[in-house]
Amino acid sequence: MALKARVLYDFHSENPGEISITENELVTLFSEEELDGWLEGENSRGEAGLFPASYVEITRDQITSNTNNNGLSSPKAKAKAVTPTHTSYTSPESQRGLGAGSGGSGGGSFHTSQGSDDDWDDDWDDSSPTDAAQGMGTSPPLYPVTSSLPGRRDSSQQHQQQAKSSATVGRNLNRFSTFVKSGGEAFLLGEASAFVKDGDRICVVMGKNGPEWQEDPYPFMCTIDDPTKQTKFKGMKSYMSYGLTPTHTNVQVNRRYKHFDWLYARLVERFPVISVPHLPEKQATGRFEEDFISKRRKGLIWWMNHMITHPVLARCDVFQHFLTCGADEKAWKMGKRKAERDELVGSNFFLTISTPAVPLDLQEVESKIEGFKSFTKRMDENIVVVNVTINDFARKQITGFKKEYQKVGQSFALLGQAFELDQQAYSGGLNRAIAYTGEAYEQVGEYFAEQPRRDLAPISDLLDLYRGHLANFPDIIHVQKGALTKVKDCPKQEGELHDRCNIISCATLAEIQHFHRTRVRDFRSQMQHHLQEQIGFFQKITAKLQDALQKYDDDQ
Repeated sequence: MALKARVLYDFHSENPGEISITENELVTLFSEEELDGWLEGENSRGEAGLFPASYVEITRDQITSNTNNNGLSSPKAKAKAVTPTHTSYTSPESQRGLGAGSGGSGGGSFHTSQGSDDDWDDDWDDSSPTDAAQGMGTSPPLYPVTSSLPGRRDSSQQHQQQAKSSATVGRNLNRFSTFVKSGGEAFLLGEASAFVKDGDRICVVMGKNGPEWQEDPYPFMCTIDDPTKQTKFKGMKSYMSYGLTPTHTNVQVNRRYKHFDWLYARLVERFPVISVPHLPEKQATGRFEEDFISKRRKGLIWWMNHMITHPVLARCDVFQHFLTCGADEKAWKMGKRKAERDELVGSNFFLTISTPAVPLDLQEVESKIEGFKSFTKRMDENIVVVNVTINDFARKQITGFKKEYQKVGQSFALLGQAFELDQQAYSGGLNRAIAYTGEAYEQVGEYFAEQPRRDLAPISDLLDLYRGHLANFPDIIHVQKGALTKVKDCPKQEGELHDRCNIISCATLAEIQHFHRTRVRDFRSQMQHHLQEQIGFFQKITAKLQDALQKYDDDQ
Protein backbone atom coordinates (compact mmCIF):
# COMPACT_ATOMS: atom_id res chain seq x y z
CA MET A 1 0.00 0.00 0.00
CA ALA A 2 1.36 3.44 -0.97
CA LEU A 3 2.44 5.62 1.92
CA LYS A 4 0.34 8.76 2.25
CA ALA A 5 0.84 12.03 4.08
CA ARG A 6 -1.51 14.91 4.79
CA VAL A 7 -0.24 18.42 4.04
CA LEU A 8 -0.26 20.75 7.06
CA TYR A 9 0.72 23.99 5.30
CA ASP A 10 0.84 25.36 1.77
CA PHE A 11 4.27 25.15 0.16
CA HIS A 12 5.07 26.87 -3.15
CA SER A 13 8.03 25.40 -5.00
CA GLU A 14 10.69 27.89 -6.08
CA ASN A 15 13.57 25.65 -7.14
CA PRO A 16 14.04 22.82 -9.65
CA GLY A 17 13.20 19.45 -8.15
CA GLU A 18 10.59 20.83 -5.72
CA ILE A 19 6.81 20.51 -6.04
CA SER A 20 4.02 22.67 -4.65
CA ILE A 21 1.58 21.22 -2.12
CA THR A 22 -1.54 22.68 -0.52
CA GLU A 23 -3.03 22.39 2.96
CA ASN A 24 -5.13 19.22 3.58
CA GLU A 25 -3.95 17.68 0.30
CA LEU A 26 -3.01 13.99 0.41
CA VAL A 27 0.38 13.30 -1.14
CA THR A 28 1.99 9.98 -1.95
CA LEU A 29 5.42 9.36 -0.46
CA PHE A 30 8.04 7.40 -2.36
CA SER A 31 9.81 6.78 0.96
CA GLU A 32 9.37 7.96 4.52
CA GLU A 33 13.11 8.43 4.89
CA GLU A 34 13.96 12.14 5.03
CA LEU A 35 16.71 13.61 2.89
CA ASP A 36 18.13 16.55 4.85
CA GLY A 37 14.68 17.62 6.03
CA TRP A 38 12.91 16.88 2.73
CA LEU A 39 10.64 14.10 1.56
CA GLU A 40 10.15 12.88 -1.99
CA GLY A 41 6.73 12.12 -3.31
CA GLU A 42 3.90 12.95 -5.67
CA ASN A 43 1.14 15.51 -5.19
CA SER A 44 -2.49 15.11 -6.21
CA ARG A 45 -1.73 16.65 -9.61
CA GLY A 46 0.73 13.91 -10.46
CA GLU A 47 3.84 16.10 -10.03
CA ALA A 48 6.80 14.32 -8.46
CA GLY A 49 9.57 15.98 -6.47
CA LEU A 50 10.72 17.26 -3.08
CA PHE A 51 8.79 19.12 -0.37
CA PRO A 52 9.61 19.97 3.29
CA ALA A 53 9.10 17.06 5.69
CA SER A 54 7.89 19.49 8.35
CA TYR A 55 4.99 20.58 6.13
CA VAL A 56 3.34 17.16 6.10
CA GLU A 57 2.22 14.51 8.57
CA ILE A 58 2.29 10.85 7.58
CA THR A 59 -1.17 9.39 8.14
CA ARG A 60 -1.15 7.05 11.13
CA ASP A 61 -3.27 4.32 9.56
CA GLN A 62 -0.73 3.97 6.77
CA ILE A 63 2.16 3.69 9.21
CA THR A 64 0.57 1.09 11.45
CA SER A 65 -0.50 -1.04 8.48
CA ASN A 66 3.15 -1.98 7.95
CA THR A 67 3.32 -5.61 9.10
CA ASN A 68 5.82 -8.41 9.08
CA ASN A 69 5.40 -11.70 7.32
CA ASN A 70 3.27 -13.15 10.15
CA GLY A 71 0.77 -10.35 9.82
CA LEU A 72 1.84 -8.77 13.09
CA SER A 73 3.04 -5.24 13.35
CA SER A 74 6.81 -5.22 13.28
CA PRO A 75 8.77 -3.43 16.01
CA LYS A 76 10.01 -1.03 13.36
CA ALA A 77 6.47 -0.22 12.31
CA LYS A 78 5.42 0.31 15.92
CA ALA A 79 8.29 2.68 16.46
CA LYS A 80 7.31 4.67 13.42
CA ALA A 81 3.73 4.81 14.57
CA VAL A 82 4.59 6.64 17.78
CA THR A 83 7.46 8.76 16.49
CA PRO A 84 6.60 11.79 14.34
CA THR A 85 8.41 11.55 11.05
CA HIS A 86 8.75 15.26 10.53
CA THR A 87 11.83 17.03 11.86
CA SER A 88 11.72 18.61 15.31
CA TYR A 89 13.19 21.82 13.92
CA THR A 90 11.02 24.89 14.03
CA SER A 91 11.59 28.02 12.05
CA PRO A 92 12.95 31.09 13.88
CA GLU A 93 9.46 32.58 13.72
CA SER A 94 7.98 29.43 15.29
CA GLN A 95 10.59 29.47 18.03
CA ARG A 96 9.44 32.95 18.95
CA GLY A 97 5.83 31.74 19.05
CA LEU A 98 4.73 33.63 15.94
CA GLY A 99 2.19 32.37 13.47
CA ALA A 100 1.91 32.96 9.77
CA GLY A 101 1.81 36.41 8.24
CA SER A 102 -1.48 37.35 9.85
CA GLY A 103 -0.44 35.97 13.23
CA GLY A 104 -1.29 32.82 15.08
CA SER A 105 -1.81 31.91 18.68
CA GLY A 106 1.84 31.08 19.03
CA GLY A 107 0.99 28.75 21.87
CA GLY A 108 2.94 25.75 20.62
CA SER A 109 5.89 24.42 22.58
CA PHE A 110 9.46 25.46 21.82
CA HIS A 111 11.54 22.89 19.95
CA THR A 112 15.16 23.06 18.96
CA SER A 113 17.28 20.68 16.98
CA GLN A 114 20.25 19.93 19.21
CA GLY A 115 21.73 16.80 17.73
CA SER A 116 24.02 14.55 19.71
CA ASP A 117 27.69 15.01 20.42
CA ASP A 118 28.54 12.18 18.07
CA ASP A 119 26.72 13.70 15.10
CA TRP A 120 28.08 17.19 15.65
CA ASP A 121 30.55 16.92 12.81
CA ASP A 122 29.41 13.81 10.98
CA ASP A 123 25.68 13.70 10.43
CA TRP A 124 24.85 17.35 9.80
CA ASP A 125 25.72 19.18 6.65
CA ASP A 126 24.76 22.47 5.05
CA SER A 127 21.36 21.16 4.03
CA SER A 128 20.32 19.78 7.40
CA PRO A 129 16.61 20.09 8.29
CA THR A 130 17.28 23.64 9.41
CA ASP A 131 18.93 24.48 6.12
CA ALA A 132 15.87 24.36 3.92
CA ALA A 133 14.36 27.25 2.04
CA GLN A 134 13.14 30.27 3.97
CA GLY A 135 10.03 29.51 5.99
CA MET A 136 10.58 25.77 6.05
CA GLY A 137 9.78 24.85 9.61
CA THR A 138 6.69 23.66 11.37
CA SER A 139 4.87 26.84 10.40
CA PRO A 140 4.70 28.75 7.11
CA PRO A 141 6.90 31.84 6.64
CA LEU A 142 5.99 34.89 8.70
CA TYR A 143 6.74 37.21 5.78
CA PRO A 144 5.62 37.13 2.17
CA VAL A 145 8.88 36.90 0.22
CA THR A 146 9.36 40.06 -1.81
CA SER A 147 10.74 40.14 -5.29
CA SER A 148 14.50 39.91 -5.41
CA LEU A 149 17.38 41.62 -7.11
CA PRO A 150 18.73 39.64 -10.05
CA GLY A 151 21.05 36.98 -8.72
CA ARG A 152 18.81 36.55 -5.66
CA ARG A 153 16.05 33.97 -5.57
CA ASP A 154 12.83 35.40 -7.01
CA SER A 155 9.43 34.86 -5.42
CA SER A 156 6.06 34.05 -6.88
CA GLN A 157 3.74 36.77 -8.19
CA GLN A 158 1.33 35.97 -5.38
CA HIS A 159 3.96 36.78 -2.76
CA GLN A 160 4.80 40.05 -4.51
CA GLN A 161 1.16 41.11 -4.44
CA GLN A 162 0.95 40.25 -0.74
CA ALA A 163 4.07 42.26 -0.04
CA LYS A 164 2.56 45.34 -1.67
CA SER A 165 -0.84 45.12 -0.06
CA SER A 166 -0.44 43.88 3.50
CA ALA A 167 1.32 44.64 6.73
CA THR A 168 3.53 41.77 7.69
CA VAL A 169 4.37 41.96 11.38
CA GLY A 170 2.63 39.00 12.97
CA ARG A 171 -0.10 39.61 15.53
CA ASN A 172 -0.32 37.12 18.36
CA LEU A 173 -3.99 36.40 18.98
CA ASN A 174 -3.36 34.96 22.44
CA ARG A 175 -1.79 37.77 24.42
CA PHE A 176 -0.54 35.44 27.18
CA SER A 177 0.92 32.60 25.10
CA THR A 178 4.38 34.09 24.66
CA PHE A 179 4.30 35.48 28.19
CA VAL A 180 3.79 31.98 29.57
CA LYS A 181 6.08 30.16 27.17
CA SER A 182 8.99 32.54 27.70
CA GLY A 183 8.82 32.02 31.47
CA GLY A 184 7.53 35.52 32.10
CA GLU A 185 4.56 34.33 34.14
CA ALA A 186 6.59 31.89 36.25
CA PHE A 187 9.12 34.61 37.02
CA LEU A 188 6.44 37.15 37.87
CA LEU A 189 4.80 34.72 40.30
CA GLY A 190 8.12 34.00 42.04
CA GLU A 191 8.49 30.47 40.70
CA ALA A 192 11.93 31.02 39.11
CA SER A 193 14.88 29.58 40.98
CA ALA A 194 18.50 29.24 39.90
CA PHE A 195 22.00 30.12 41.08
CA VAL A 196 23.27 33.17 39.23
CA LYS A 197 27.03 33.73 39.14
CA ASP A 198 28.46 37.23 38.96
CA GLY A 199 29.62 36.55 35.40
CA ASP A 200 26.04 35.82 34.36
CA ARG A 201 24.70 39.15 35.61
CA ILE A 202 23.16 41.39 32.94
CA CYS A 203 23.01 45.04 33.96
CA VAL A 204 20.45 47.57 32.83
CA VAL A 205 21.47 51.16 33.49
CA MET A 206 19.51 54.40 33.23
CA GLY A 207 20.65 56.45 30.25
CA LYS A 208 19.45 59.86 29.11
CA ASN A 209 16.78 58.18 26.94
CA GLY A 210 15.70 55.58 29.49
CA PRO A 211 16.89 52.06 30.40
CA GLU A 212 19.87 50.76 28.40
CA TRP A 213 22.02 47.65 28.43
CA GLN A 214 25.31 48.37 30.14
CA GLU A 215 28.01 48.80 27.51
CA ASP A 216 30.46 45.98 26.88
CA PRO A 217 33.79 47.18 28.37
CA TYR A 218 35.76 44.98 25.97
CA PRO A 219 34.32 45.47 22.47
CA PHE A 220 35.75 43.44 19.62
CA MET A 221 35.28 42.75 15.93
CA CYS A 222 35.08 39.53 13.94
CA THR A 223 35.91 38.90 10.29
CA ILE A 224 34.40 36.14 8.14
CA ASP A 225 36.58 34.88 5.31
CA ASP A 226 35.35 33.58 1.97
CA PRO A 227 34.09 30.04 2.59
CA THR A 228 35.96 27.00 1.33
CA LYS A 229 34.37 23.79 0.14
CA GLN A 230 35.30 20.80 2.30
CA THR A 231 34.55 17.11 1.88
CA LYS A 232 34.51 14.07 4.13
CA PHE A 233 33.70 10.37 3.94
CA LYS A 234 35.97 10.16 0.89
CA GLY A 235 34.06 12.88 -0.89
CA MET A 236 30.57 11.52 -0.20
CA LYS A 237 29.61 14.66 1.76
CA SER A 238 30.45 18.25 0.96
CA TYR A 239 30.01 21.42 2.98
CA MET A 240 31.16 25.03 3.12
CA SER A 241 33.44 26.13 5.94
CA TYR A 242 33.77 29.76 7.06
CA GLY A 243 36.88 31.11 8.75
CA LEU A 244 36.01 33.38 11.70
CA THR A 245 38.67 35.56 13.32
CA PRO A 246 37.64 37.58 16.40
CA THR A 247 39.96 40.46 17.24
CA HIS A 248 40.12 39.68 20.97
CA THR A 249 41.88 36.37 20.23
CA ASN A 250 43.19 36.83 16.66
CA VAL A 251 42.81 33.07 16.26
CA GLN A 252 40.80 31.74 13.34
CA VAL A 253 38.15 29.10 13.94
CA ASN A 254 36.25 27.26 11.22
CA ARG A 255 32.48 27.05 11.35
CA ARG A 256 29.81 25.61 9.11
CA TYR A 257 26.33 27.01 8.64
CA LYS A 258 24.91 24.28 10.89
CA HIS A 259 27.04 25.66 13.74
CA PHE A 260 25.56 29.13 13.22
CA ASP A 261 22.11 27.55 13.22
CA TRP A 262 22.78 25.66 16.46
CA LEU A 263 24.05 28.86 18.07
CA TYR A 264 20.98 30.77 16.93
CA ALA A 265 18.68 28.19 18.56
CA ARG A 266 20.58 28.44 21.85
CA LEU A 267 20.43 32.24 21.86
CA VAL A 268 16.70 32.38 21.12
CA GLU A 269 16.07 29.99 24.00
CA ARG A 270 18.42 31.85 26.33
CA PHE A 271 17.20 35.44 25.76
CA PRO A 272 13.38 35.76 25.55
CA VAL A 273 13.34 39.60 25.49
CA ILE A 274 16.36 40.14 23.24
CA SER A 275 16.02 40.29 19.47
CA VAL A 276 18.48 37.72 18.18
CA PRO A 277 19.18 38.60 14.53
CA HIS A 278 17.91 36.04 12.05
CA LEU A 279 20.42 34.08 10.04
CA PRO A 280 20.46 34.52 6.24
CA GLU A 281 17.87 32.52 4.36
CA LYS A 282 18.20 28.78 4.02
CA GLN A 283 18.25 26.83 0.82
CA ALA A 284 18.05 23.11 0.08
CA THR A 285 19.30 23.19 -3.50
CA GLY A 286 22.07 25.12 -5.19
CA ARG A 287 23.91 25.78 -1.96
CA PHE A 288 27.30 25.47 -3.68
CA GLU A 289 26.46 28.01 -6.38
CA GLU A 290 28.66 31.10 -6.37
CA ASP A 291 25.82 33.64 -6.09
CA PHE A 292 24.25 31.81 -3.14
CA ILE A 293 27.58 31.41 -1.34
CA SER A 294 28.37 35.11 -1.79
CA LYS A 295 24.93 36.15 -0.60
CA ARG A 296 25.09 33.87 2.44
CA ARG A 297 28.51 35.20 3.45
CA LYS A 298 27.25 38.79 3.23
CA GLY A 299 24.26 37.82 5.35
CA LEU A 300 26.49 36.16 7.94
CA ILE A 301 28.69 39.27 8.08
CA TRP A 302 25.61 41.42 8.80
CA TRP A 303 24.51 38.86 11.40
CA MET A 304 27.92 38.82 13.06
CA ASN A 305 28.12 42.63 13.15
CA HIS A 306 24.81 42.75 14.99
CA MET A 307 25.92 40.05 17.41
CA ILE A 308 29.26 41.59 18.37
CA THR A 309 27.75 45.06 18.90
CA HIS A 310 25.01 43.82 21.23
CA PRO A 311 26.20 44.37 24.84
CA VAL A 312 24.51 41.17 26.07
CA LEU A 313 24.76 38.77 23.16
CA ALA A 314 28.42 39.59 22.45
CA ARG A 315 29.65 38.47 25.87
CA CYS A 316 27.37 35.51 26.59
CA ASP A 317 29.16 32.21 27.17
CA VAL A 318 27.71 30.26 24.27
CA PHE A 319 28.61 32.95 21.73
CA GLN A 320 32.15 33.24 23.09
CA HIS A 321 32.48 29.46 22.94
CA PHE A 322 31.34 29.57 19.32
CA LEU A 323 33.94 32.24 18.48
CA THR A 324 36.93 30.96 20.42
CA CYS A 325 36.85 27.16 20.68
CA GLY A 326 39.33 25.76 18.17
CA ALA A 327 39.80 22.28 16.77
CA ASP A 328 39.80 20.58 20.19
CA GLU A 329 36.78 18.30 19.78
CA LYS A 330 36.57 17.49 23.48
CA ALA A 331 36.51 21.16 24.47
CA TRP A 332 33.91 21.87 21.82
CA LYS A 333 31.59 19.12 23.04
CA MET A 334 31.96 20.20 26.65
CA GLY A 335 30.94 23.74 25.75
CA LYS A 336 28.10 22.45 23.61
CA ARG A 337 26.73 20.29 26.44
CA LYS A 338 27.04 23.18 28.88
CA ALA A 339 25.04 25.46 26.57
CA GLU A 340 22.31 22.87 26.01
CA ARG A 341 21.98 22.28 29.77
CA ASP A 342 21.95 25.97 30.65
CA GLU A 343 19.59 26.59 33.56
CA LEU A 344 19.34 30.33 32.98
CA VAL A 345 16.66 30.04 30.33
CA GLY A 346 12.94 30.72 30.45
CA SER A 347 11.87 32.20 33.78
CA ASN A 348 15.39 31.90 35.19
CA PHE A 349 16.75 34.30 32.57
CA PHE A 350 15.04 37.20 34.33
CA LEU A 351 16.94 36.36 37.53
CA THR A 352 20.15 37.48 35.81
CA ILE A 353 18.96 41.05 35.20
CA SER A 354 20.04 43.86 37.51
CA THR A 355 18.01 47.05 37.19
CA PRO A 356 18.50 50.73 38.19
CA ALA A 357 17.68 51.59 41.81
CA VAL A 358 14.67 53.76 40.91
CA PRO A 359 11.79 51.68 39.50
CA LEU A 360 10.01 52.68 36.33
CA ASP A 361 6.56 54.24 36.11
CA LEU A 362 4.54 51.39 34.62
CA GLN A 363 2.06 53.73 32.95
CA GLU A 364 4.94 55.47 31.18
CA VAL A 365 6.37 52.08 30.23
CA GLU A 366 3.05 51.03 28.72
CA SER A 367 2.91 54.23 26.69
CA LYS A 368 6.44 53.71 25.35
CA ILE A 369 5.71 50.11 24.45
CA GLU A 370 2.58 51.08 22.54
CA GLY A 371 4.51 53.77 20.68
CA PHE A 372 7.22 51.29 19.73
CA LYS A 373 4.60 48.78 18.61
CA SER A 374 3.12 51.36 16.22
CA PHE A 375 6.59 52.28 15.01
CA THR A 376 7.56 48.68 14.19
CA LYS A 377 4.31 48.11 12.34
CA ARG A 378 4.86 51.17 10.15
CA MET A 379 8.54 50.39 9.63
CA ASP A 380 7.70 46.83 8.60
CA GLU A 381 5.10 47.98 6.09
CA ASN A 382 7.50 50.43 4.50
CA ILE A 383 10.41 47.99 4.41
CA VAL A 384 8.28 45.81 2.15
CA VAL A 385 7.44 48.80 -0.07
CA VAL A 386 11.09 49.89 -0.32
CA ASN A 387 12.23 46.35 -1.10
CA VAL A 388 9.71 45.93 -3.90
CA THR A 389 10.50 49.39 -5.31
CA ILE A 390 14.29 49.05 -5.39
CA ASN A 391 14.09 45.53 -6.80
CA ASP A 392 11.83 46.75 -9.61
CA PHE A 393 14.22 49.63 -10.28
CA ALA A 394 17.20 47.26 -10.31
CA ARG A 395 15.51 45.08 -12.92
CA LYS A 396 14.92 48.14 -15.09
CA GLN A 397 18.59 49.08 -14.84
CA ILE A 398 19.85 45.59 -15.58
CA THR A 399 17.54 44.93 -18.51
CA GLY A 400 15.71 48.05 -19.72
CA PHE A 401 18.30 50.79 -19.24
CA LYS A 402 21.15 48.64 -20.48
CA LYS A 403 19.19 47.65 -23.56
CA GLU A 404 18.16 51.23 -24.38
CA TYR A 405 21.66 52.67 -24.03
CA GLN A 406 23.09 49.88 -26.13
CA LYS A 407 20.47 50.52 -28.82
CA VAL A 408 21.56 54.17 -28.94
CA GLY A 409 25.20 53.08 -29.11
CA GLN A 410 24.50 50.65 -31.94
CA SER A 411 22.64 53.34 -33.88
CA PHE A 412 25.63 55.69 -33.61
CA ALA A 413 27.90 52.85 -34.75
CA LEU A 414 25.71 52.32 -37.83
CA LEU A 415 25.87 56.05 -38.58
CA GLY A 416 29.66 55.93 -38.40
CA GLN A 417 29.75 52.95 -40.76
CA ALA A 418 27.58 54.86 -43.22
CA PHE A 419 29.90 57.88 -43.06
CA GLU A 420 32.88 55.66 -43.84
CA LEU A 421 31.45 55.03 -47.30
CA ASP A 422 32.30 58.67 -48.05
CA GLN A 423 36.05 57.77 -48.16
CA GLN A 424 37.07 61.44 -47.83
CA ALA A 425 40.33 61.89 -45.93
CA TYR A 426 39.06 64.84 -43.92
CA SER A 427 36.00 62.88 -42.61
CA GLY A 428 38.07 60.10 -40.99
CA GLY A 429 38.35 61.87 -37.64
CA LEU A 430 34.61 62.42 -37.46
CA ASN A 431 33.92 58.79 -38.32
CA ARG A 432 36.22 57.54 -35.56
CA ALA A 433 34.66 59.94 -33.03
CA ILE A 434 31.14 58.76 -33.88
CA ALA A 435 32.24 55.13 -33.59
CA TYR A 436 33.75 55.87 -30.17
CA THR A 437 30.52 57.60 -29.10
CA GLY A 438 28.62 54.43 -29.98
CA GLU A 439 31.05 52.37 -27.90
CA ALA A 440 30.70 54.85 -25.03
CA TYR A 441 26.91 54.46 -24.97
CA GLU A 442 27.21 50.68 -24.99
CA GLN A 443 29.63 50.90 -22.06
CA VAL A 444 27.24 53.19 -20.18
CA GLY A 445 24.60 50.46 -20.64
CA GLU A 446 26.98 48.01 -18.96
CA TYR A 447 27.50 50.48 -16.11
CA PHE A 448 23.76 50.54 -15.49
CA ALA A 449 23.59 46.73 -15.46
CA GLU A 450 26.44 46.43 -12.96
CA GLN A 451 25.38 49.22 -10.60
CA PRO A 452 22.48 47.63 -8.62
CA ARG A 453 24.73 45.09 -6.91
CA ARG A 454 26.86 48.00 -5.66
CA ASP A 455 24.20 50.33 -4.27
CA LEU A 456 20.76 48.64 -4.22
CA ALA A 457 21.62 45.07 -3.23
CA PRO A 458 23.27 46.18 0.06
CA ILE A 459 20.11 48.10 1.00
CA SER A 460 18.00 45.04 0.23
CA ASP A 461 20.29 42.90 2.42
CA LEU A 462 19.94 45.38 5.28
CA LEU A 463 16.16 45.42 4.94
CA ASP A 464 16.11 41.61 5.08
CA LEU A 465 18.04 41.68 8.35
CA TYR A 466 15.67 44.22 9.88
CA ARG A 467 12.63 42.28 8.76
CA GLY A 468 13.98 39.52 11.01
CA HIS A 469 14.32 41.91 13.95
CA LEU A 470 10.80 43.23 13.41
CA ALA A 471 9.51 39.65 13.36
CA ASN A 472 11.03 39.14 16.83
CA PHE A 473 9.52 42.14 18.57
CA PRO A 474 5.83 41.15 18.70
CA ASP A 475 6.71 38.29 21.05
CA ILE A 476 9.11 40.43 23.07
CA ILE A 477 6.35 42.99 23.51
CA HIS A 478 3.86 40.26 24.46
CA VAL A 479 6.13 39.20 27.33
CA GLN A 480 6.22 42.72 28.74
CA LYS A 481 2.50 43.36 28.20
CA GLY A 482 1.68 40.04 29.84
CA ALA A 483 3.59 41.16 32.92
CA LEU A 484 1.78 44.52 33.00
CA THR A 485 -1.57 42.80 32.65
CA LYS A 486 -0.76 40.45 35.52
CA VAL A 487 0.15 43.37 37.77
CA LYS A 488 -3.13 45.13 36.95
CA ASP A 489 -5.11 41.95 37.61
CA CYS A 490 -3.47 41.36 41.02
CA PRO A 491 -3.40 44.76 42.79
CA LYS A 492 -3.21 43.13 46.25
CA GLN A 493 0.17 41.57 45.44
CA GLU A 494 1.65 44.85 44.31
CA GLY A 495 5.05 44.66 46.09
CA GLU A 496 7.16 41.83 44.70
CA LEU A 497 4.94 41.50 41.65
CA HIS A 498 5.61 45.12 40.80
CA ASP A 499 9.35 44.67 41.29
CA ARG A 500 9.50 41.66 38.97
CA CYS A 501 7.41 43.46 36.36
CA ASN A 502 9.90 46.31 36.62
CA ILE A 503 12.74 43.89 35.74
CA ILE A 504 10.91 42.65 32.64
CA SER A 505 10.06 46.24 31.66
CA CYS A 506 13.64 47.46 32.10
CA ALA A 507 14.97 44.62 29.95
CA THR A 508 12.38 45.24 27.24
CA LEU A 509 13.01 48.98 27.09
CA ALA A 510 16.77 48.40 27.07
CA GLU A 511 16.40 46.13 24.07
CA ILE A 512 14.18 48.66 22.31
CA GLN A 513 16.79 51.36 22.97
CA HIS A 514 19.52 49.13 21.53
CA PHE A 515 17.40 48.44 18.46
CA HIS A 516 16.94 52.15 17.79
CA ARG A 517 20.63 52.95 18.24
CA THR A 518 21.64 50.11 15.93
CA ARG A 519 18.98 51.06 13.38
CA VAL A 520 20.19 54.66 13.22
CA ARG A 521 23.80 53.49 12.85
CA ASP A 522 23.03 50.93 10.13
CA PHE A 523 20.68 53.02 8.02
CA ARG A 524 22.85 56.13 8.22
CA SER A 525 25.88 54.12 7.09
CA GLN A 526 24.00 52.30 4.34
CA MET A 527 22.36 55.40 2.91
CA GLN A 528 25.72 57.18 2.89
CA HIS A 529 27.21 54.22 1.03
CA HIS A 530 24.31 54.25 -1.43
CA LEU A 531 24.68 57.94 -2.24
CA GLN A 532 28.47 57.68 -2.54
CA GLU A 533 28.02 54.82 -4.99
CA GLN A 534 25.44 56.82 -6.94
CA ILE A 535 27.75 59.84 -7.15
CA GLY A 536 30.63 57.65 -8.31
CA PHE A 537 28.33 55.96 -10.82
CA PHE A 538 27.25 59.20 -12.48
CA GLN A 539 30.80 60.55 -12.35
CA LYS A 540 31.93 57.45 -14.24
CA ILE A 541 29.23 58.03 -16.87
CA THR A 542 30.20 61.69 -17.13
CA ALA A 543 33.87 60.80 -17.59
CA LYS A 544 33.00 58.34 -20.35
CA LEU A 545 30.90 60.93 -22.22
CA GLN A 546 33.63 63.57 -21.78
CA ASP A 547 36.11 61.15 -23.36
CA ALA A 548 33.74 60.76 -26.31
CA LEU A 549 33.38 64.55 -26.59
CA GLN A 550 37.15 65.00 -26.65
CA LYS A 551 37.45 62.65 -29.64
CA TYR A 552 35.74 65.24 -31.85
CA ASP A 553 38.54 67.72 -31.12
CA ASP A 554 41.43 65.23 -31.17
CA ASP A 555 40.73 63.93 -34.64
CA GLN A 556 40.17 67.23 -36.45
